[in-house]
Amino acid sequence: MKIYVPGDSAAISVGADDVAAAIAQKVSGATIIRNGSRGALWLEPMVEVETDKGRVAYGPVNVEDIDSLIAADFINGGAHKLSLGESEKIEWLASQDRVTFKRVGIIDPLSLSDYEAHGGLVGLRRAISLSTEAIIEEVKESGVRGRGGAGFPAGIKWKTVADAVSDQKYICCNADEGDSGTFADRMLIEGDPYTLIEGMTIAAIAVGATEGIVYLRSEYPYAIKTLQKAIDIAHAFGWLGSSVLGSKHAFELKIRVGAGSYVCGEETAMLESIEGKRGVVRAKPPLPALEGLFGKPTVINNVLTLSTIPAVLADGAPAYKARGVGRSLGTQVFQLAGNIKRGGIVEKPFGISIEEIVNGYGGGTLSGAPLRAVQVGGPLGAYFGTDKFETSLDYESMLAAGGMLGHGGVVVFDDSVDLAQQARFAMAFCALESCGKCTPCRIGSTRGVETIDLIIQGVKVDENKKLLLDLCEVMTDGSLCAMGGLTPMPVKSAMINFPEDFTGEVSRR
Repeated sequence: MKIYVPGDSAAISVGADDVAAAIAQKVSGATIIRNGSRGALWLEPMVEVETDKGRVAYGPVNVEDIDSLIAADFINGGAHKLSLGESEKIEWLASQDRVTFKRVGIIDPLSLSDYEAHGGLVGLRRAISLSTEAIIEEVKESGVRGRGGAGFPAGIKWKTVADAVSDQKYICCNADEGDSGTFADRMLIEGDPYTLIEGMTIAAIAVGATEGIVYLRSEYPYAIKTLQKAIDIAHAFGWLGSSVLGSKHAFELKIRVGAGSYVCGEETAMLESIEGKRGVVRAKPPLPALEGLFGKPTVINNVLTLSTIPAVLADGAPAYKARGVGRSLGTQVFQLAGNIKRGGIVEKPFGISIEEIVNGYGGGTLSGAPLRAVQVGGPLGAYFGTDKFETSLDYESMLAAGGMLGHGGVVVFDDSVDLAQQARFAMAFCALESCGKCTPCRIGSTRGVETIDLIIQGVKVDENKKLLLDLCEVMTDGSLCAMGGLTPMPVKSAMINFPEDFTGEVSRR
């Protein structure tokens, strides 16, 4: 008898550990598996039981519900007020197209046999059988682009590193998931860590790297713990080490824990931090692909990019690029957060609209008040009103609409939001998190806060709005990295799409 109770941090935060303990105490003979969350966060803790017809789900389950669940014979899928039916038939989940997240919530995160039983290691074994050139061509052909926000083609980056001549190369995974409203990296690592390890191993074989580092934020203690256990198991299994699965390839992997600086999510600042230095950005060129970690050629991809690679190698590039639109091929893992009724993970092919994501999967606002704005792409992404909800969520369409897709975060606001205050927050956030290396970011953000304060106070509103737009242009053009360069995006989008909030009148909200 198998009972699944999510053991990731999202489920634990709403009582999953207590639920698991209560079930263990009251249901004799049960094997409790602490899987990852399936991503339907409003249903957590979502308990699943294995029955003859497949898994049956119940949620959200509290400790107080356990007795009535037992009385309802839930271990055999009995009817109960919290019954959600067969897990695979829950419409919210069944209608998604999960590629990167296909095992999250399904498997025991630390069971290698469970991982292999659900298609794990197929991509790596195929990669071992191919030449490095063939691996890179497969990745290029798939159209996989960096999921960290820039959307740079992963295969081209890998080719640059592969062609570089060096006695040492590195694979660095950027898991410093600092954008507000994003959590996909954490959930994947906690729910299916082997997928990330497999993706990094494939990347290493492709470019000739022998060492890998996952830069993982200290705010994710459960992810750190889970990933370290997975690395240890992979070592013992003969996956990692001097001979990857018995092949001629060697690959060692370790975790470096970051200390919470937002700018260390920028790739060169991350490299500085890994090297033990203060996390400030480097001027480019040289590119990290040629002179990266410790001056050596380095592949830097984020968690979702690397975790998508095993599926590309296992199923082939044509299967992956059959999804999506235009040059945005494959799927995107959207993270629904903020004032939203059904928050969580939604993986769909590029091209789904904001409307389908926010009002379809998200169900509108949690407060029930009218929806007024969404911010797509993290704290440096643009704010859109409902008149832009038909915009396609893909790299090119979002750029044309004045925004960016970023890491796939979607934060929802109801009609109580004040966009002038949100614009101020963007500048204040930049002022707080700037590494200080370049003047437009360091000084511009502080001046930006002061200027928005004057607008809010009604002081020379038209003049200060013009000054603010000029300042945004300087920050965009003159900043050394995306931190300062993209901070103007939420500010300008708020001013353009919600001009009524920048009249200088006393806040109406």
